[in-house]
This record gives sequence, structure tokens and C-alpha cells, in this order.
Amino acid sequence: MQGSLNMSGKTTISRDSTPLTCGDAVAAILVLDDGRYLLQHRDDIPGIWYPDHWGCFGGAIDPGEEPQETMSRELREELAIELQPTGPILKMDYEIVGRGKFYRNYFVSEISHEQVSAIQLGEGQNFGLFAGSEVLEILRMTPYDAFAHYLHMSEQRITVAPPTYER
Repeated sequence: MQGSLNMSGKTTISRDSTPLTCGDAVAAILVLDDGRYLLQHRDDIPGIWYPDHWGCFGGAIDPGEEPQETMSRELREELAIELQPTGPILKMDYEIVGRGKFYRNYFVSEISHEQVSAIQLGEGQNFGLFAGSEVLEILRMTPYDAFAHYLHMSEQRITVAPPTYER
């Protein structure tokens, strides 16, 4: 079974048996000067992580490539524009027991209205500009990208508690 369609013609994630590839990756939190976020509407095809969801632009790190290089390359490939993302501002390390340890680094970049109007989408169904409340409360977001956006929006509120155990 390559994937299953629900009544709306959308891929049903829970019934897609196409293999998923794990690996290290990068993602960009892209912010306009008015505070809105630029997001990608992911393709609706079997075999990708979270088809038909909204998420960050980004992708897999190629062998021998540094995360910053990957981020710049992915933005060129997916948006056809040059940006200078800073970071990483967030590193998510995770382990799929028995399969390996991986990471996803998040970078941030400001993007202008002129750059948005010059975008030539190279991947995904579409892109859109959204207020933070829409990102977290309305859109069907990839969970890890929603978490990264929540942290970005809450940056000024975050405090760090003393560790409760030795790491």
C-alpha cells in the first residue's frame, strides 16, 4: 500500500506504509518585518514526513556539508533567493532506538516583502505568510516546526530552571 486517501483526496499519514528516511536536517524560521512567518505547504505525497502539512523550509544535510551550508543551499533550492540565516537558534537531538541518533537545527532569518515577491517555489505545494497565532492555532503544522515557532515567539518569556539532576 503506497498511501491511502481520505474523502478529501488527501494522503492519510496513518495508512501510508512508504518507507521514511531519517537523517540530520536543518530548518529555517523566516520572519517578515511585520512579525509574520513564511511557511511551506508541504507536498501531499506518500513517503515524506508529514505530507500536506505546513512547516519550515529546509532539508537534509548532505555528507560533508555543514549545517549552515545546508541551510543556505536549501533556501536557494526551495525559494530561489539568497538569505543569510543566523544560528542555529535551536538544536533538537533525538534518538530512534535501534536506528540511530539524529538532529534538526533551526536557523532564523529576516525576509523582506521584496524577497517574498521574488520567490520561485522549488518544493512544496505553496507558501504563505502567517501571524504567530495562526501558526500555532489554525494551521496543520508539523509538530517539530510548531514547537520551534512556539519557542521563537516565546523567546523573551523563557527562563531556565536549575538542573534537577546531573547531565
